[in-house]
Amino acid sequence: MTTFKTLDDADVTGKRVLLRVDLNVPMKDGVVTDKTRIERVLPTIREISEKGGRVVLLAHFGRPKGKPNADMSLAPVAPVLAEMLGQPVGFADDCVGPVAAGIVSALKDGNVVLLENTRFHEGEEKNAPDFVDALASLGDVYVNDAFSAAHRAHASTEGLAHHLPSYAGRTMQAELEALEKGLGNPERPVVAVVGGAKVSSKIDLLQNLVSRVDALVIGGGMANTFLAAQGISVGKSLCEHDLADTARAIVEAAKAAGCAIVLPVDAVIAREFKAGAASETVDVHAVPDDAMILDAGPKSVETVNQWLDKAKTLVWNGPLGAFEIQPFDKATVAAARHAAELTRAGKLVSVAGGGDTVAALNQAGAAADFSYVSTAGGAFLEWMEGKPLPGVEVLKA
Repeated sequence: MTTFKTLDDADVTGKRVLLRVDLNVPMKDGVVTDKTRIERVLPTIREISEKGGRVVLLAHFGRPKGKPNADMSLAPVAPVLAEMLGQPVGFADDCVGPVAAGIVSALKDGNVVLLENTRFHEGEEKNAPDFVDALASLGDVYVNDAFSAAHRAHASTEGLAHHLPSYAGRTMQAELEALEKGLGNPERPVVAVVGGAKVSSKIDLLQNLVSRVDALVIGGGMANTFLAAQGISVGKSLCEHDLADTARAIVEAAKAAGCAIVLPVDAVIAREFKAGAASETVDVHAVPDDAMILDAGPKSVETVNQWLDKAKTLVWNGPLGAFEIQPFDKATVAAARHAAELTRAGKLVSVAGGGDTVAALNQAGAAADFSYVSTAGGAFLEWMEGKPLPGVEVLKA
């Protein structure tokens, strides 16, 4: 693996440290409703502050399209961050210009300030040289701790690294190390679990994985498309019939690469998609025309768990069924708990990521036992697809 520089290599004492973090947190009526992303960046902020660095936080929030928008201000995040950090956090209502410069120049060693949403300037998403220069003028050192924004070549995620000595923060470092164990240089056999509604959103992912893993478990609505491509009737299930050729091509590519494709052999079906709907378990070859597949059945889960027992490494993205509604969460919960148990016993390295995945693992009470759960949606997916991430490439030594 190409190495990247971390905080171990940085001298931050007395320096202005531009620290890119992910504070794009869920908010309702000006109140932060989920603090996970803030928690993840606290260790890096603390470490730089304790070493006498002057911490200047850069972050985006929402999609204001290059113009100031009061609804997307980071102002409400500053007091929450201060409380969680246990020290004051200043706030500047712009990220460049005289206001930002004045506040940054007044910082003392160990102080922390949060600058306003970088996306209030169109130069951020365009990675415009003059905007990068304006940001760079506020710092002596650049640290990126926002893996979740690393798939974007923006001014604050990529441009700055060309102007200042650059390092990965602790969260970025942990993420990159976990991903390296997951797919970069994993212990074999490697099993990937990929679920979710649509094949169309994960074609690149599936094509990359079949050449890199020993078994690919396909679940959720995606599995229906693969079953239908084999001529199995899936009734009224969610299914992309127009992608049958794509599904067959992925199966052929897997055969050529010696990767086993694991599809459901039984299914939990219902006539309507709602909580507590009357459901039954049938063989996948016996799905009635008026029913829909909403989860993998117990025999399918048993097969998945047998693969997990053989595996040394697991990469997981997406649920095995319509986990949001009971009882259609059973397969996801059972497989996730089994993976968590194997991880706890030291038999498995388990790396998971993607929005639905995190929610499903939390629901199963399994997330805490996984080796690593990534909160990065798009960046995690692009990494699994084998694509280089601009924000990571630029940190490589």
